[in-house]
Amino acid sequence: MSEIVQDYIEDYIRGLIPADRPQIEEFRKRALDDEIPIIHKEVQKQIELLIAANKIQTVLEVGTAVGFSASIFAEAMGPKGYVDTIERNLNMIVQADENITSLGLKNQINLIVGDAQEKLAELDKKYDMIFLDGAKGHYIHLLDDCLRCLKPGGLLISDNVLFKGMIATNDLVIRRKITIVKRMRVYLETISSHPQLITSILPLGDGLAISWKKDL
Repeated sequence: MSEIVQDYIEDYIRGLIPADRPQIEEFRKRALDDEIPIIHKEVQKQIELLIAANKIQTVLEVGTAVGFSASIFAEAMGPKGYVDTIERNLNMIVQADENITSLGLKNQINLIVGDAQEKLAELDKKYDMIFLDGAKGHYIHLLDDCLRCLKPGGLLISDNVLFKGMIATNDLVIRRKITIVKRMRVYLETISSHPQLITSILPLGDGLAISWKKDL
């Protein structure tokens, strides 16, 4: 459970969500069995809604892991949609490549190997949506390049921003997570008051921030 929303509410909401195609359901189960963190079902559904409503066709993801969310985005956009996704862990890249290929999404998803901060700085493309799901303590360091790469009217979606409730109260903070918590608080304060953004922070999954870039 996410520790953000009461379990019975979370269970009820997840129970309402229709199943994905069998290959995706199997992918989700395999990732969870291997204790690989992937997006929560209710977060997935929220992002699928945003992709459809905003006619998203290009996505940049930071934090590929085994390729689950990239696959979800590609499927939600349809065959014309395209995902660039950054991951530094070579073992994860190998698994992601296998998973994406098995789902028939190889032509829609481009795996970028390397450090997110370095690779973001090198990118000169513009995206309809950027999904941050990498190291939580580095979100604030990636923000400027994310905004540079995000089209006006685009969406910056940041996952796990409430970090097991620690961001909202010091009572839950684990000593070894203090730096991450402090940086995430700065990040949320920054995107909430940023002149280029309109931001909503939702208690979905482990916390989801949705930011819309103004067309200034």
